Amino acid sequence: MNDNILAVAAGHVITEQELDNLIASYPPRQQEYFSSADARDGLLEQLIGFHLFAALADEQKIKQSKEYKETLAKMGQELAGHMAATGVMEKVTVDDAQVKAYYDAHPEQFQRGSQVKAGHILVDSEEEARKIAGEIAEGKAFSDAAREYSTCPSKEKGGDLGYFGKGQMAPEFEKAAFEAQAGQLAGPVKTQFGYHLIWVEDKKKEEAIEFSDIKGQLKEKLLQQKKQEAYLKAVKELEAKYGVERMR
Repeated sequence: MNDNILAVAAGHVITEQELDNLIASYPPRQQEYFSSADARDGLLEQLIGFHLFAALADEQKIKQSKEYKETLAKMGQELAGHMAATGVMEKVTVDDAQVKAYYDAHPEQFQRGSQVKAGHILVDSEEEARKIAGEIAEGKAFSDAAREYSTCPSKEKGGDLGYFGKGQMAPEFEKAAFEAQAGQLAGPVKTQFGYHLIWVEDKKKEEAIEFSDIKGQLKEKLLQQKKQEAYLKAVKELEAKYGVERMR
């Protein structure tokens, strides 16, 4: 345990351990944020403020007020209900065999769509695009032409756009790219951005996603589904047990 004292606020000693415990209560991504000294210092200031206002609350006898007691009772009831619901869902489990069975029974859900690896040159006019296409036909490297003429930031990578699937590009661009053969220059193609010359480098056909690649994600999905099913089932059972009267 780290008892290093960081501050004393209204008589309360704030230790490094208390700060660490607070950070540990946050989701993992936020915990990463608090790994920096500035972020920890900021959270410490919030902790100081909390204890200062807690002292003010004691001075104003807020805990003795009717509003506080009613709010506390309501929060306690909500917490108890939440814990009961959590208890139902925590019993739900999904094993590897169930995940594999679902994967095998639904092959249509685990397909990676066809993809194209392409580069492009974007210019403002069809005339300029045709001029550049002529230079490429005469032996100028597509990547060199892209760096020299393209107005798209991808020019810095020789026009390379990497792999992309359907629905990721402008419709006219996508149509031309998927219809072209690997090693073929397509265009000029007009889109809302201008005129494109497209160089198709590689094409991948639709293929099944391997179970090992999707297992973890699928297991979490099935677990959440089963938890939701368990919750809804419990609600129906509790309705029958305790009664519910809906007014609309």
